[in-house]
Amino acid sequence: MVKTDGTCISVMQKRVLVEPNHPEISIQRQCGLLHLPRSSYYYQPAGESPFNERLMRLIDEEYTRHPFLGVPRMTDWLRDQGFLVNPKRIARLMRLMGLQAVAPKKRTTRPDKESLKYPCLVGRQPIETPNAVWASDITYIRLRRGFIYLVAIMDWFSRYVISWELSNLLDAFFCHTALQRALMKARPAIFHSDQGSQYTSGLMTDCLGDHGIRISMSGAGRVWDNILIERLWRSVKWEEVYLHDYETVLDAYAGLSRYFAYYNEERRHSSLERQTPQQVYLGSR
Repeated sequence: MVKTDGTCISVMQKRVLVEPNHPEISIQRQCGLLHLPRSSYYYQPAGESPFNERLMRLIDEEYTRHPFLGVPRMTDWLRDQGFLVNPKRIARLMRLMGLQAVAPKKRTTRPDKESLKYPCLVGRQPIETPNAVWASDITYIRLRRGFIYLVAIMDWFSRYVISWELSNLLDAFFCHTALQRALMKARPAIFHSDQGSQYTSGLMTDCLGDHGIRISMSGAGRVWDNILIERLWRSVKWEEVYLHDYETVLDAYAGLSRYFAYYNEERRHSSLERQTPQQVYLGSR
């Protein structure tokens, strides 16, 4: 969705703009003004059973610590914790969460066999300036009941998170929204992702092609081709998500908004010579 002033605004952002206790404008009227269906405003993700939700929380934390664990070893680990579970249940939950072992593995974003595949363009030459390469990926974000998905677009050189978006659906539309918002700030030479159907969709590839951006995709099972954004997810989980235990989607949006501002503007990286991503991204342009 694009506002009249040309800025991109997502469904999640519209939900945040609605004031439930506004003294003059009802929720129904606010939703109408924002072109936001009331069903989207009141939506809360459907959860699994309490037992499955507990398993998913444990799986999420253990996978963040040890991303090389696949279904058999994750099942063994949960059994060691005293849970009577079988591989079929764990496979379904990990698939729902978008988690598979680092290598070799299928990705959160599953390839579409009929879509075009693109070569991996990163690693062939040094990346020495901002906006040379943008990287993008999707991760699972847990709530107290249910879960949502987070997509981020990060500048490879500076680690600067250019845009991000949340969704209750694992589809191409919220990735496209994040891309539109990022392109309002700058334009990369290369856009790198995995081979998931969200990224191979015409919605994404057409948008990139229209802007003259070269498309790069990780090879099958080659998580290290997108390792920087994998490290971002670890920081997001341990420094924000696990500490605050979001109750609602709006809580998650508010918490991640604060965290990404901190990550970009205050969090110093040893790999950036103790500078922040924003300092490197803006200072080197």
